[in-house]
Order: sequence, then C-alpha cells, then structure tokens
Amino acid sequence: MQKHLLVVAVILTAGTGCDNVEFGGLDIALQAPESATKQTTVDLAPTETAEYPDTNGVLLLAGMRQGAIGRFIVVGEVHSDTLRPFPNAKLSDNDERIAKLIAPGSEWAVFSEGVRVGRMIAQSVGPAIGFCGARTAISGVVELVATAASAERLLAMPAAEVNKPYEEYRELSHTYEQRVATLAIAGDAIPRYGATWPESGTLTAREHIQSFQLRNTPGQSIAATFIVGDNLGVGNPEQGAYSLFVMGHENDSGYVESHTWYRDATEDGKAAPRYFDHLDWDGDGLDEILLDVFGNQKRSFAALSRQGDSWVRSYQDNCAES
Repeated sequence: MQKHLLVVAVILTAGTGCDNVEFGGLDIALQAPESATKQTTVDLAPTETAEYPDTNGVLLLAGMRQGAIGRFIVVGEVHSDTLRPFPNAKLSDNDERIAKLIAPGSEWAVFSEGVRVGRMIAQSVGPAIGFCGARTAISGVVELVATAASAERLLAMPAAEVNKPYEEYRELSHTYEQRVATLAIAGDAIPRYGATWPESGTLTAREHIQSFQLRNTPGQSIAATFIVGDNLGVGNPEQGAYSLFVMGHENDSGYVESHTWYRDATEDGKAAPRYFDHLDWDGDGLDEILLDVFGNQKRSFAALSRQGDSWVRSYQDNCAES
C-alpha cells in the first residue's frame, strides 16, 4: 500500500451512540461501530511496579487522537516475556537514552488495529495525570496514511527501534452474531463466577464491545465489558458491584469463549477493563491485547498474551500504592 502520510487535521465529532471518554486530558468522542466449548485460562500474577536493572526494552505508548494532535501515555517496556513497568518516569541526568527517547522532536511509529498506520512527532512531555504510577504523557502531531484517517485509538513505539512495514488497515464493525455471542459468553460466565445476575439483563449491563482481527489467526474476535452496580469509568462503585470482561473467537461453529476476567469491586477493589487495541509488540508473530483499566480514583493498563491455546493476563499495573 502507499506509505504517503498526511496530517489529519479534522476534528472528529460525536454521533449517535458515542462513548465519551476522557483520555489523559483530552475529551474524546468515540464513535461506536454499527450496530460451546470453553478454554481454560490462567492469569499470571500482576507485575509489580518496581524498577528493573535493564532499560533496553522498547517503550509502548497508548493514546487517543483528536484532530492532528495525539496524547499518548507510556504503558511500559516491551520485553520478550511480557511488558514491564516504565522504570524511571522521573528522568535523571544520567539516563540519556530515556531522555532522548521521549524528548520533544522524537519520532514514533503509530499503529492501529494491529498494523502500522503512520507516525507521531513529539511536541511536549509531562506527567500523566489520572493514571496510577508516575507515568509520562507525550503529546505530538500525528500523521496517518489516508486509509486510516478515521483511526482515533492508537499505539506507538519508537520509530528508530521498530522495523514493522506498513500494511493494509482494516477497521471492523461488530455484527449481530458477535453481539449475541458476547451476551451468551457473559450469560455462561456470570453464574460460573457466582456473581449476581444483572437486574435488567446482560444486554443493559454491556457497556463496551469491540470486534477485531488478530494476526496469523483465522476468524474474527470480539471483546466486551459488562458492568453491574457501576459504570465503565473512574469512580466509586456501589456495594456488590462487579465487572466482567469477555472475549470470544470465531471458529467453524460460531463464536466460543476464549477469555474472561471477572472482578468483584467490593472484595477485590475496582479494576474494570476495556479493550483498547491489539498489536504484535514483542515480535513473536502473534498479537497481544492492551486493556484500559478503570479504578476508583485512577486508570491503569493490563495486557493479554497467548500461552499455548489460552489467553493469560501477562501484565497488570499494581496501583495499590498509587
């Protein structure tokens, strides 16, 4: 495909059915798309927010674009086994690599829907307000290929440290079959977790849904978040509230459950996840999935990775001391 980039300078406006979300200081209107056998999943222990001795991992950013400007949050460092927390958000004079990497003028490769779609030139750097941990926010001008001009939710990695080519960009709209599949998966998972059935049913409890195509994987995938006694945003939940994230994958017989994440907000604290985007950020030929997680007072990130035939939660911010 053509690699010519263009600066997208159109301010995107909200339409019917929009999900208004504030990301790192920007009030973004996200336009909603048009309207069996279960695999056992095992979650790895959440990654502790600790400093690692090596700082050679490629940084991964997650951000939203409004017009030509994008605001990105540093998610962490990419290593072969998992993401790791960004080791030093408060820059020191002897950390020249990190300082140069996130300095104004630095160039970042931008991705959406699992493929490279453009670049971002950093203009300003500062603290990421509203996120747990001492995170860094990077704002800059985003240039996208024409076919991805509508992309808002973006991932980014340092341009000098990635060699991923430009590929065909394709944004999926969830289908009736996929929407029904998420309700079926949630309907099966709720009693399995011993959770209270939503008073108005699972359809009313579903607050977010996203279809996507994973790399080197036949069939489409679907993800959805169900919320009971709360909402999919930062804030205090009601007594007995919970969140349920479900993911399904298409096979010859339809859609089957591939992963669920249940969180009892009363017993375990609020951590309501929502699909953000997917990308093969570690270069193993299979996509990882980034989740945007909402807590009582702050936001954070988690990641899903393939482990054999199952999906595991390979990374989760530790916000206990934030």
